[in-house]
Amino acid sequence: MKMHDPPHPGEIIKELCLEPLGLSVTDTARALGVSRKTLSSILNGRAGISPEMAMRLSMAFDTTAESWLNQQVQYDLWLAERKRKKLRVQKLSAPRAVDRRALVAGSSRHVP
Repeated sequence: MKMHDPPHPGEIIKELCLEPLGLSVTDTARALGVSRKTLSSILNGRAGISPEMAMRLSMAFDTTAESWLNQQVQYDLWLAERKRKKLRVQKLSAPRAVDRRALVAGSSRHVP
């Protein structure tokens, strides 16, 4: 399901994990085993959640890595959708049956 203007996962971490637990960026970064700069980049929306970071977050906050990655994908897709009209893409389709036979004419495979 598409979300309209989903939050960056960094906002979720900040609002649902750090603030309720009274955690500082420094203490959280240390607990996650990452630099303060790395965590700060995520919290401020300048970096995304990698699979490894998703694992770290899931272990630290007793969640699933998939939930963090799904949030990142929803956010990334929303950003990409906003640029959809600027993309120059040609539609592709499978060749017709006659053309398909011609493609494999030199092949030893049988084409029905």
